[in-house]
Formats: sequence, structure tokens, C-alpha cells
Amino acid sequence: MKDTYALGLDYGTNSVRALIVNVHTGEEIGTAVFNYPHGEQGIILSQKDPHLARQHPEDYIIGLEQVVKEAIEDAQSHNTGFHPESIIGIGVDTTGSTPLPVDREGKPLAFYDEFSNDPNAMAWLWKDHTSYTEADEITQQAKQQRPHFLAKCGGTYSSEWFWSKLLHCRRVAPKIFTSAYTWVECADWIPAVLTGTTHPNKMKRCICAAGHKAMANPSWHGYPDETFLGSLDPELARIRQTLPDILFCVKDKAGELTPEWSEKLSLRAGIPVAVGAFDAHLGAVGCGIAPGILTKIIGTSTCDMMVAPMDTSLPDIPGLCGIVPESILPDMFGLEAGQSAFGDIYNWFVQYIQPGGPIEGSHEKLTEEAGKLTPGESGLLALDWHNGNRTILVDPQLTGAVIGLTLLTRPAEIYRSWIEATAFGARVIMERFEEYGVRAERVINCGGIAMKNPLVMQILADVMGKTMEISRSQQTCALGSAICGSVVAGSANGGHDNFDSAVKAMTGVQPTKYIPNPENQQIYNQLYKLYRQLHDAFGTKEYQGNLANVMKELLNIRRGVSQ
Repeated sequence: MKDTYALGLDYGTNSVRALIVNVHTGEEIGTAVFNYPHGEQGIILSQKDPHLARQHPEDYIIGLEQVVKEAIEDAQSHNTGFHPESIIGIGVDTTGSTPLPVDREGKPLAFYDEFSNDPNAMAWLWKDHTSYTEADEITQQAKQQRPHFLAKCGGTYSSEWFWSKLLHCRRVAPKIFTSAYTWVECADWIPAVLTGTTHPNKMKRCICAAGHKAMANPSWHGYPDETFLGSLDPELARIRQTLPDILFCVKDKAGELTPEWSEKLSLRAGIPVAVGAFDAHLGAVGCGIAPGILTKIIGTSTCDMMVAPMDTSLPDIPGLCGIVPESILPDMFGLEAGQSAFGDIYNWFVQYIQPGGPIEGSHEKLTEEAGKLTPGESGLLALDWHNGNRTILVDPQLTGAVIGLTLLTRPAEIYRSWIEATAFGARVIMERFEEYGVRAERVINCGGIAMKNPLVMQILADVMGKTMEISRSQQTCALGSAICGSVVAGSANGGHDNFDSAVKAMTGVQPTKYIPNPENQQIYNQLYKLYRQLHDAFGTKEYQGNLANVMKELLNIRRGVSQ
């Protein structure tokens, strides 16, 4: 059989990655990374507002051309028989919700000199939380007028999502808002750029972004109705008029690669480009997601994904980031949850607090020292909310904390407490899935932390009580995108006719597995009960208890494990 390949593009928080994959064997023969040049590690930040996070769309375009060329060169250096003409399809994933304002032709406002340096005219990155007030307003309005909208997105609308960001822009930057004909998710815009369909009337919008972040659902004909949006602000109703009623999923083509981009990328013109999706959703595809498999995409934050057949009865699950038909795989509901900060917390401790200096305070040294500690030995308990809580509390105004500090507390103990806190947060999410009948029989992880940090993975296994498996690919999100490229190409062109075939051929897990340690589990179960006390006390209005026991129980646990 002639070797054919798919190209996966993964637009992350700090960089864009390209991956070239053999669609029959899953062999990854070429990869490249382009770091976004604008801002701080690709993110436009504000010293006055820690909630602000934007990206310049120019980085997406510059990165696209460079990263594909470098991936092709990498493939050719490792495989002398490889030719770019053997790439048969392209898939794209991006962060989200990351909407950007565009004009009537689909050109980003940030490409105009007038707006080129205005963060409000750029892409509003997923981790931008400036619209927390608007998110609460949307939640309250929907509770009164459209409760069924909220039911499919966990009961609370988030500041990380589409409409809250638009409404906030309307209020803080009215000139930007009125200059925009419409707003486009990055996940829709990149495939449109490649296929020459950036005009809003031609662009295919994905159910992944629209369903999880913009309250869209086929049962109410796509996006929220103009009456509801107009009750928030008449200008939102205007934007709704520019949005389609029909949405697409990753089995569909966004279009074909244009001659212009064919020449820039040294690829064949006319090869299909799949409809886009979010990185975590296609990371789940790259992990081999199926019913009963919880996939954890672990990086600066986490996304925890599951699927369920659409022909089964599935309850609405409070606190989730949506239950959306075909947002991950065709004929499956996609269920999304996650933590707003994971690796970002470890980075904060190393880069901002810098305990012990650059060597003693490095990730490597702190991990080494933290690994020498036993569960409960530090006497510490932390909350993983440095960037708010995404699931299940859906509250960007929650903040991190650590309890149990003494005059003898060392940096490695604090570092381990953050690792344990992120694991406790992961367990809360898993238990919410299972509470509503969506059981995790397997857990497959991907991302840099999963690949590189055995301590984190073992703590996750011990806290969650599940064996942690690791995706075979080091570029799992890009692999998921490549799988989409292979499916839209079809078997007639050397690809696959369905996702079952593509996933079976192109994915796998590593032989290394992290199995729960029963002794550690016993201690972590005690600590987890205390974590849930803090979680409910600081995160909910319903909590009626008190926290007088927490510090003393932490000391008791520490004494017990130190004997």
C-alpha cells in the first residue's frame, strides 16, 4: 500500500505545532513548533488587569507558513522517500473559546493599522477572564428566560466563553465592537484561511466551539435566538444575525486548500481541510477516546473529556463545560470539563516565587525533593484555583490557597502540595462524571506533563484511584487533527472513511502505566475529604459547616505518617 500522510495543526496557548503522520501506521515522521512572537510567551497581558489575555492573529498566519515548512523538512530528513505531495488531508485544532472580531470580509480588525496595537481588537484567548461580570449576567438572564440553554453547559455560563467576551468588549471597547461585522472562533478562522472561505457567509462554523462555548444546540436551531441575546444588549442580536443556523463537525470538510496556500506550504492544491475543533477535543481523539475512557489533556490547564453514544439517555450534568452532540466524535455526545490551571500553578511557583534560587527552585530540583516525601508528610493542603475554577464551580473569582504552613515548611513541600491539589481537583471532576452515570473505566493522559513528570502521574493515580495511561504520541492534539485530515480525505484518496478506522490505525498508548499505591490511596482519601471541605466552603454558598478541624487533622495525618 502506498504511504499517505495527514497534516495536523495544533494552535496552542503559546505556540503552533505541525505534525505529519502516516495514516496507515500512525508513524509520526515530521514535526515542528513555532512560538508566537507577540507579548509574553505569545500572550498579550496587562499589569493592570490579571484577567486579561489576548493574542495577535498575525502570529497565527506567520506561524502557519513557517511551521508547515519546517515539519516537511523534518519529515524529509527522517524519511528520504517522503514527498509533500503524499499529504492527503489537513486537520486543525485551536484553543477556545478564542474569538476574534472581523470585518465583512472576515479580515481581523487587528490587521488594520488603526487597531493593530489594541488588545480589544485581537483574539480573546481562552484564559481571558475579564468578562466575569458579563458571564454572571448571562447566567442570571438565561435562568429566567432560557434555562434549557444553561442545562447543556453545566448550569453556569463562563467568562472563558464566547458571548461573555463579546458583551464585555461591547462595554469596554464600543468602537471595536461596532467596527466588527461579526466575531469568529480561531477554530473556525484558521481552516477558513487555508480554504479561502473567511467571508462570514462562506465560513463553516464548528459545533465544537459553538456548542461548548456559545450555547448553540441543534434542538434550538444553533446559536441562541436574537430575542434572548437582544435582552442582554441589542448589539448581540446584531451579531447573531451574522451567524449560521447549521453547524458542522470534524467529519466535514471546511473546504480545499487554495492555490495561494498550496504554494506557500509546498502542498498540493485542492486537498481537503477538515472543519476545526478545540485542541482538547482533538487531543481526546488522538488519545483514542471511546465510551468509558476519560481523556485528560494536561498542560498549562487541563481538559477532561468523555463521550457517550447519542442513542443513549444522558442527563444534564451541572458544572460541565457542555454536553454537545458530535463535538468530539460523530454520533457521540462530547462531554467537556477541566481545570483552569494545572501546569501554570507549578510554573507560577518556580517563575514568580522562585524558592531557593534558579537551581534549587527549578522544576527538576523541586520535583526530585518532592518525590522524597510521603503523602501527608508535609502537613499541607492547597487549593488549585490560581486561575479560578472551571469545573465544577465555574467561578473565575476563586483563588489559590495553601493551609498548614509552619516555620519549618520547605519549598519542596509546598510544591508537592500544589501537585496534590491539582490531583484533588481532577478527582472532583471525575466524581462529577460518575455521579451522573458516566463512569471512567480507563484514564488516558496526554501533554508534556504526562510525558515528562512521573511524580505528577503517580500522585494522580493515587488520588483518583485509577491507573494512569499515557498516549503514545507526544503531539496528541496535533495527532487528533491529523486523524480528521485522514477522514475528510477518505479511503479513495488513501485515507480513512470513518474515525473508528483512523483511530485504530493511528493511535496507541505507551507501555508505562502508573498504578495506584494502596497505602498512598488511604492517606490521600483522608486528605481529599479535607480538600472537599475547603472546596465547598470557599467555592459554594450552600456550605454550612466550619473549618475548625482542617488544620488539626492535617497535623494528625502528618504525625501518623512520620512515626
